[in-house]
Amino acid sequence: MIRISWALIADHVDEWTGTDLDQGTAILEAKVGAVVDTSGMKPETMQHWRKEFLAPVVESLRTEGFAALGRGESWSKAAGPFLACASRVD
Repeated sequence: MIRISWALIADHVDEWTGTDLDQGTAILEAKVGAVVDTSGMKPETMQHWRKEFLAPVVESLRTEGFAALGRGESWSKAAGPFLACASRVD
C-alpha cells in the first residue's frame, strides 16, 4: 500500500491510500485542483497557482516519487504553500 498526503498551508489537508500510484497521483491532482477552483481566486491567479505550485509537485511525484517508492524510500516535495509526501505503508 502507498499513502500520499498533502497540505495546502492554512487551508486543506488530505490523503489517499491505495496500491495504484497513478491513481493516487490523479486523485491528488484532482482534489487539490478542486480546492483551488473553489478558493475564490481570480482565474489568472488559479492558473498561476496550478502552474507554479501544483504542476511541479505532481511532476516530481510522477518521476522522483515513483522512483523513490520503487526503492522502498519515501518522497516529499513542497512548492510555495503546497506540500505533498508519499510513502509505503503496511
